[in-house]
Amino acid sequence: MLPPIEVTPWGARYLGRRLPCAIGRGGLTGDKREGDGATPRGRHHIVGMLYRPDRIAAAALPAWAEPIGPGDLWSDDPDDLAYNTLVRAPYRPSHEALRRPDPLYDLILVTDWNYPFARAGRGSAIFAHRWRKPRHPTAGCVAFAPQDLLWLARSIAPGTPLEVRG
Repeated sequence: MLPPIEVTPWGARYLGRRLPCAIGRGGLTGDKREGDGATPRGRHHIVGMLYRPDRIAAAALPAWAEPIGPGDLWSDDPDDLAYNTLVRAPYRPSHEALRRPDPLYDLILVTDWNYPFARAGRGSAIFAHRWRKPRHPTAGCVAFAPQDLLWLARSIAPGTPLEVRG
């Protein structure tokens, strides 16, 4: 059994290492809703890893990491049949670009929160990604310092639990 990445409002811990992290601006919630800015409590699992190949070398990551292409988007429209999944441009429903000009999504650990079989309005795109600045709140994701996120990416396997509590 894989040990969990333990996340609280005060930081995270994995394999005995303490990691500062940021959670959603709406704090933690047991009743996640699209757009609430909160990080959902519970035991989620890392089900994917995405990275910018123009910014991170594939050799620096596990073989299961997948490159983010220029047209890769994530649907965040609760009325969309592809809600909370990877979609490709051009795409009319509301979405978030994965290939951003800033470095936030240079490396993404995708969780199974409301994925892959999404319930409308329960929240989309709960990722672990790079933080904007130390402990700066997210829109609901968990964010880490770049070097800690890279260490996590190299230390985990598909299915690693991400346990959010507090």
